[in-house]
Amino acid sequence: MVEYSVLLPTYNERENLPLIVCLLMKVVEQHKLSLEIVVVDDNSPDGTQQIVAELQKIYPNRIKLHTRPGKLGLGSAYKDGLKHCLGKFIILMDADLSHHPKFIPEFIAKQKETGCHIVTGTRYVSKGGVFGWDLKRKLTSRVANFLADFLLDPNCTDLTGSFRLYKREVLEHLMNRVKSKGYAFQMEVIIRARESKFTITEVPITFIDRIYGVSKLGTNEVVTYLKGVWSLLWDARF
Repeated sequence: MVEYSVLLPTYNERENLPLIVCLLMKVVEQHKLSLEIVVVDDNSPDGTQQIVAELQKIYPNRIKLHTRPGKLGLGSAYKDGLKHCLGKFIILMDADLSHHPKFIPEFIAKQKETGCHIVTGTRYVSKGGVFGWDLKRKLTSRVANFLADFLLDPNCTDLTGSFRLYKREVLEHLMNRVKSKGYAFQMEVIIRARESKFTITEVPITFIDRIYGVSKLGTNEVVTYLKGVWSLLWDARF
């Protein structure tokens, strides 16, 4: 029985994927983890799927690939990928090296210590941080978190972060409630988790901007996020 499943949504990550998989396998070996990797690729034109095939030869029975016809949104990638996960716990993280696998053992230890339903990485507490972002990107993230915190009171310091560990049954429950598909997905998951009385614990992480490729965060994602905040506020009031 696999204990942990790492879910990696990808789009044009052929340069980053071998590195993140190598780092994950290093953590697996060091900490003797029962862990699988599930890659959900949105028909990347850069050859990401071919890279996955090569990695499957190097790490047999460790990596699964679920392909989709195009970019269908981050939230739906998680929902589709979850169907292919065997783990009792699901770890969501980015494939672009922004999230270092070295924090996974800390997530696991915190979950075992507290028995919580969700462990979420946070950039905005002591020992956490962000490296490599320009001022505009930092302000965007800070303002997004401030707006959601002020309007929705989620009691979480990093609503837009996507590096998290969930009990499988908890994530399955939340997937049935979450409406957002894009950038707002991470925020809504935490709000819905609070509504469902699930317990959430934070672990400080350092976030490193991607080395290869281009960020997927653009104007459309920001607008979608703001719409998501408004939708959740409306639901809470009515």
